[in-house]
Amino acid sequence: MISRRRHDGFVAWLLAVVLIGCGLFCAAVAQDAKSDKVPAEGAAESNAASPEKSGDKADADADVPRRLYRGKVVLAQEALKKRGVKVADEMKSQAVLETLDGDLIPIAADWRGRAFFQDKRLRDRRVDLVGYQRPGIPWLQVLIVYVVNEKGEREVMDYWCDICAIPMYEIKDCECCQGPIRLRLLPGKLPNYLEEADAEAKPAK
Repeated sequence: MISRRRHDGFVAWLLAVVLIGCGLFCAAVAQDAKSDKVPAEGAAESNAASPEKSGDKADADADVPRRLYRGKVVLAQEALKKRGVKVADEMKSQAVLETLDGDLIPIAADWRGRAFFQDKRLRDRRVDLVGYQRPGIPWLQVLIVYVVNEKGEREVMDYWCDICAIPMYEIKDCECCQGPIRLRLLPGKLPNYLEEADAEAKPAK
């Protein structure tokens, strides 16, 4: 009887250690995710999305201004076909921003732009993108994604884990619990570092 009690006590102790360890790990991952991101000004939640990674800030040329790019994201092959340019299937997965003026800007498939290559829900709909283009490089590096809803309102986009309460920016399993994530849209304002003309621009339907 004593041996059985000791065994049960050891199992309970071991289970508690595992649960505490898991909780500390999740908290550390969540804290790291929050410290590495800057939430969008005016987002509905304090950890709402629309971040810039600190590494990207350090890498970006300080002389390259962030701008507001407006339009919709489409696939390059189809967009070029409509303009009379026939290209091979190697370009069918390239995402481009079709601006309100009809220009095509290729999007870099980096930590933020990759979602447009993965998720068709983000394509063929009005978006406002905060990002920049380096001199001599046509690819747009996206920092913040706003989806413009049917009312003409900007909504910040990210992917969200309901269990760990951390945002992510591409389709994959949660970085913490390895569980599923979902597309999340939250009301959000433009960041204050944009030029006044961009910050005052009204989303076009």
